[in-house]
Amino acid sequence: MGRYIGPSCRVCRREGMNLFLKGAKCETAKCQIERRQRSLAPGMHGWRKGRLSEYGVRLREKQKIKRYYGVYEQQFMRFFHKASRLPGNTGENLLQLLERRLDNVVYKLNFAASRKSARQLITHGHVHVNDRKVDVNDYILNIGDKITLKNSEKSLKRVKAQLESNPNFTTQGWLQLDRDKPAATVVALPTRTDIQIPVEEHLVVEFCSR
Repeated sequence: MGRYIGPSCRVCRREGMNLFLKGAKCETAKCQIERRQRSLAPGMHGWRKGRLSEYGVRLREKQKIKRYYGVYEQQFMRFFHKASRLPGNTGENLLQLLERRLDNVVYKLNFAASRKSARQLITHGHVHVNDRKVDVNDYILNIGDKITLKNSEKSLKRVKAQLESNPNFTTQGWLQLDRDKPAATVVALPTRTDIQIPVEEHLVVEFCSR
């Protein structure tokens, strides 16, 4: 599967829900999901709402997760197999692993406006983990890991501008943010209530285990 370079709103319309692919812009009145004439699935037959088969329902749940976190099929299956080997609920383990991806954490800290912007920030070497540069987007963070920025004016200016654009932003309980530096620490593992995507993960497990 190649990199998707089409309109982000088209992806949200296909899934029938807001995936917040454009960050804060998705919370405005311009969001196409909120506009009635654009809330249908893309394409000339989007107005036809046929009944999905059991396979189709499970496929759509999997696609929601993939598109929400911006992962490809092979990446997703790698996370699924890793989650299946962990103790506990496989579906929750899968979502927890995806939530702990570095690009998602950078976005959740409001260092970037969207996950796509967070991936660019990481790839360009602006983000450090435990005082070492990490340019891998799917790096999995653990408890105690510290996220800092490259010691350069460009890196600090970019992130501080993003933080100042949303002064009322609050981080989730499993992340501890220091706005002055800026820097953050993972103080706990995310729980199911911290994961905001409305998806039935047990259907995804059934789909991937078939």
